[in-house]
Amino acid sequence: MRQFLLLWLLFAAVSVQAQTVLTGVVTDKKTGRPLEGVSVSILSADNTGAYSNVNGVYRILLPSQGTFTIKATYLGFQPLTTSVQTNGARTNADLQMEETGLFVQPVEITSLRVGQHAPFTQSTITAEEIKKQNLGQDLPILLNQMPGVVTNSDAGTGIGYTSMRVRGTDITRINVTTNGIPVNDAESQGTYFVDIPDLASSVSSIQLQRGVGTSTNGAGAFGASLNISTNDYREKAYGEIYNSFGSFNSWKNTVKAGTGLINGHFTFDARLSRVTSDGYIDRASSNLKSFYTSAAYISKNTAIRLNVFSGTEKTYQAWNGVPLDSLATHRTYNSAGQKSDGSYYKNETDNYQMDNYQLFLNQALSDKLNFTVAAHYTKGKGYYEQYKEAQAYSSYGLSNPVINGTEVTSTDLIRQLWLDNDFYGSIFSVNYKGTKFSWSVGGGWNRYEGNHNGQIIWAQYAIDKDYKYYDLDAMKRDANIYWKGEYKVTNALRVFADLQYRDVKYNIDGFEDNPTLIQHNKYNFFNPKAGITYSLNEQQDVYASFAIGNKEPNRDDFEAAKQQTPKAESLRDVEAGYTLHKHNLVLQANVYYMNYKNQLVQTGKLNEVGAYTRTNIPKSYRTGIELQGTQRLGKYFSIGLNAALSQNKVKNFVSYVDNYDTGGQDTLVSGSSNIAFSPAFVGGYTLTAKPIKNLEISLIGKYVSRQYLDNTGEKERSLDAYYTNDLRINYIVPQRLFKELGLQFMLNNIWNAKYSPNGYTYIYKENGQTISSNGYYPMAGTNFFAGINIGF
Repeated sequence: MRQFLLLWLLFAAVSVQAQTVLTGVVTDKKTGRPLEGVSVSILSADNTGAYSNVNGVYRILLPSQGTFTIKATYLGFQPLTTSVQTNGARTNADLQMEETGLFVQPVEITSLRVGQHAPFTQSTITAEEIKKQNLGQDLPILLNQMPGVVTNSDAGTGIGYTSMRVRGTDITRINVTTNGIPVNDAESQGTYFVDIPDLASSVSSIQLQRGVGTSTNGAGAFGASLNISTNDYREKAYGEIYNSFGSFNSWKNTVKAGTGLINGHFTFDARLSRVTSDGYIDRASSNLKSFYTSAAYISKNTAIRLNVFSGTEKTYQAWNGVPLDSLATHRTYNSAGQKSDGSYYKNETDNYQMDNYQLFLNQALSDKLNFTVAAHYTKGKGYYEQYKEAQAYSSYGLSNPVINGTEVTSTDLIRQLWLDNDFYGSIFSVNYKGTKFSWSVGGGWNRYEGNHNGQIIWAQYAIDKDYKYYDLDAMKRDANIYWKGEYKVTNALRVFADLQYRDVKYNIDGFEDNPTLIQHNKYNFFNPKAGITYSLNEQQDVYASFAIGNKEPNRDDFEAAKQQTPKAESLRDVEAGYTLHKHNLVLQANVYYMNYKNQLVQTGKLNEVGAYTRTNIPKSYRTGIELQGTQRLGKYFSIGLNAALSQNKVKNFVSYVDNYDTGGQDTLVSGSSNIAFSPAFVGGYTLTAKPIKNLEISLIGKYVSRQYLDNTGEKERSLDAYYTNDLRINYIVPQRLFKELGLQFMLNNIWNAKYSPNGYTYIYKENGQTISSNGYYPMAGTNFFAGINIGF
């Protein structure tokens, strides 16, 4: 962390030079009211720019004097382009913008996202920033430079099964929505980005709220919320083709097109994508396909939008990880599908299709009041296939067959484990924006119906094809309602309150290994939040907030006897921060304290049915400091830094170890230990150079300190710290044939670091010794992606 800060200070010092300040006020031409949040950029200065503040004032630091072209853009208003001549240390240019006469505000912005002055910790990435690195790797990998984020990939390439942690919080505790619609699987509560491949190519912006954050729809946010917006509005017709190729025979092919505004009211956008890769890990191939369509009707007070998007994936399983004894000699080893004779089953694959339907109605009732109603339906269906040797008939509910007079007790077989589910519901929000007081009332009702079944499609002996050896149903209903309000006490002081009630009903009618265990549970959660923001001046804010989050257990947590049913988890989160938006410097700094009650963690303890499920622990906490900022370094350079320094502890942790010598379990007690997968330091930087017009070269670094594989805090059960560097080049080719011709190149892991950001451990005792059996998910060494983008 010290090295990153010293580097930043050094570059900031050399960037101080004589510069011109361009300032002005942006107003609504019709009403004269100031517009907050208008993007004002200087097109002839590598898109240097700023956002207007609450009084409509913008300030831009120009590298020199001369004539510059200003472009102002704001949702619901016509883009404004004008020229200004600077001839002194300070130049004034007021801007008046005209409304489009169309209601184009996306549904999720007012209902779930936090604004610039909200007292919550957040980072936002735009479509333009995503585009610079979108060469085929999945969405979590594209968010790798956000504070406290650690990403991983089963195949080692960022294609296929990928995931992320925020502040050590895994994906089952991160609430994910697209346009306000819940994405998390209702039962596991995780998000499988592999099921929505290349969604990044349809994204207009992504906001990551760290901590409990503001109230949202779907599974409880228990460490972070990821709000994805795809409802982009483009006034003019367009066409785009993206093609990229990379290491491990990785390909990405994307075609996008849109009609722009037809007859002043209608728009239609579509995308078709294909992503394939052989993977870094042996046989960890991916074959991903997706499409996205969006049709909208927009008038002055009404907007209706229908989104239909779908993804299919076929990935060879790489879930087993690489054992320690192979990591040094064969780090791409994959045991999935391996037979006793050393050969591999070729179709040890995961197969899934997910179809999404979203319908939105936005209605403005006045200049200050509007409402949104949305209906959604998601259909998911798929299976993973396995070759299993010497399987006992009794494990599949079958009697031993007699073949040629001999009783046979086991057989080789191929099985498919299916999940067939339907998820549907509705969300709404009513939003009022006043001069001093703004509020939103919203909520949603969602229902999940899932069928889990297992089929044997081939057996060596005496099992009928497509024999179904388990067939189990589950239902989950989730309803919530919230009220959010912000009151401007003075121009400098704002107070915020957020109250949410959430009601959950979850019925599980049996498990694969325990089909007679029925679990029917109900939960009622109250999640209040409150905060305050104070503006020190037009460029600096300080804030503080307190929030409570509650979360129900996942499906696997219930696989125990009813007397061992887990409790819900609870989190109290305190956040405080400082933000600075000054000329060529943007800085965000915050501290946090997250206190958990009954957090569910793996302890190694066997439940009554012999499964290793998570157990509630009474006390645990996370506390830390986070820093994020960008600094322009003169005319040609800029640097972005992020750092997260934290302490993550379990108090009085008790773990259980299988003892093969005694046939029981031994107990290990720790007074205070580190929470698994929670590094004490995560930092990154992006150093960007723009030596000539249209060329951008970036050096991207990432450091993650040691991560422990369990909560015992033992070094032998941990992942080594790692430091990686990537090189990214983007160039827009000057030409007249296309609207845009872009070339992209990424060289990942330049110095060929050998690292694993994810893994697992199993502890046992044998012959009087404690043994740790670790598995690792290594990332690829030096690899590349290259692409070409054509815009029409």
